Amino acid sequence: MSRAVRFVLVRTSHPGNIGAAARAIRTMGFTRLSLVAPHRFPHADVTAMAAGADDVLAGAAVHPTLVGAIADCTLALGCTARRRGVQIPELSPREAAQRIAAARGQGEIAIVFGNERTGLENDELMSCHYAVHIPSAEDFPSLNLAQAVQVMAYDVRLALLAAAPAASDDESKAEPLATVEQLEHFFSHLAQTLDDIDFHKGRAPTTIMQRLRRLFLRSGLEQREVRILRGILDDAQRMARLAAERKR
Repeated sequence: MSRAVRFVLVRTSHPGNIGAAARAIRTMGFTRLSLVAPHRFPHADVTAMAAGADDVLAGAAVHPTLVGAIADCTLALGCTARRRGVQIPELSPREAAQRIAAARGQGEIAIVFGNERTGLENDELMSCHYAVHIPSAEDFPSLNLAQAVQVMAYDVRLALLAAAPAASDDESKAEPLATVEQLEHFFSHLAQTLDDIDFHKGRAPTTIMQRLRRLFLRSGLEQREVRILRGILDDAQRMARLAAERKR
């Protein structure tokens, strides 16, 4: 199960933090690290701070965007130190770890961490199913990136060790969940369809789309369900085109 979990660092500023994060996940039995637009990688400080976690660094994947890094994932959790205007469900590290353990065998899983200074941008957080907040002291909430990675890796390891070693028959027969890439295509299709049918009536669509994203991400859509929904959107778009043609 640990092979299905990847740790994703977004726009990391200091190369030493990449190495320290690699060491943190390796001590908990994880080896998959993805980097999104790192400021400096590879770098001598990465190797030095990894303290021997060379297999993690050797297998690290580098991506230009977060969506590209988690496109094949069926569960993505964005770690954020601040309360955001983005309304997505928020979990503690332990709750997030339990979600991961419950999702075993259902696809790839990403735990996402933002830049040391600014954290995850709102649009990056919107690509995640859940936000994860480590409840640090309110008067000194400064948690180093590698420390945050260590906290998450530890809780996930405990949850996986406590989980049943094998999936039940019902779990093995379950439909595969939609990936982040499939969901992003669906959200783009949905936004275009709402425009085509003039759903917004001139109002700004941002709030509606945020609420719809939250609704569908919370529901845990299966790949077959996404195909059904997109079929409905296709029909709605065809009807909108026919109605427009009749008016001409």
